[in-house]
Amino acid sequence: MALPPVIARFLPERFAKSSPVVTHVRLQGAIGMGSPLRPGLNFKDVEPLLQRAFSRKGIAAVALSINSPGGSTVQSALIASRIRQLAEKHKVPVLVFCEDVAASGGYWLACAGDEIHADESSIVGSIGVIAASFGFVDALSKLGIERRVHTAGENKSILDPFQPEKEEDVERLLAIQGDVHQAFKALVRSRRAGKLKGDEAELFSGAFWAGREALARGLIDGIGHLHGVLASRFGPKLVLKSITPSSGWMLKRLGFAASAGEGLVDALETRALFRRFGL
Repeated sequence: MALPPVIARFLPERFAKSSPVVTHVRLQGAIGMGSPLRPGLNFKDVEPLLQRAFSRKGIAAVALSINSPGGSTVQSALIASRIRQLAEKHKVPVLVFCEDVAASGGYWLACAGDEIHADESSIVGSIGVIAASFGFVDALSKLGIERRVHTAGENKSILDPFQPEKEEDVERLLAIQGDVHQAFKALVRSRRAGKLKGDEAELFSGAFWAGREALARGLIDGIGHLHGVLASRFGPKLVLKSITPSSGWMLKRLGFAASAGEGLVDALETRALFRRFGL
């Protein structure tokens, strides 16, 4: 007689073979950004969770819940690459579930999955690169403040917000963005090979869509939620094992070393990223 999932969850795996086990990791927040009270996503903190999720013996799959508006391209690439390495090493399928938003770097993470599911109202896409700042060219002089900058290297102070914008500086930035965009597009083409629909100029324009439109464009594989999709796939005896940070990790992240001002800036940056998608 099969054991109820509630009981099987707490028994050694050899006694619960009749209940398929799926490990679950939540990836939430801006990527590479955060504050002591609002942790972001970065490779250093996420990688141990992924290791635990994939290393559990006898699992049927790893499920990832993603709720991220993006952030650091490098951290997105590091995390997504590690997911694929572990999936191939352990020969375990990866099922991704988009929540409020999986856009920009959040969609980069989603592409690490073998399947991507989303809610009808999830925001998906934004395959592009952005850099934004302000110009304060006249602000200091009006306040009677003299700014002094000394550099070794003629390009060390490019895009300084307190100096007039230079055409050559903008061209340099756009060239870098173009390289990063090409890497993003190559990843999406590779991971969504044979599934993308429509004009690539639109798909890779930085535009984003709600769930149904994302599905129509092949950016996701289905409309559905974590528990419903997993129950349909693995049956009612499924045991879902959440992989969460240890309390020591949380206490470290909640440490009081960072200043309140830095925390406020991080929180504002994170909020601005989410607001780009109406959230």
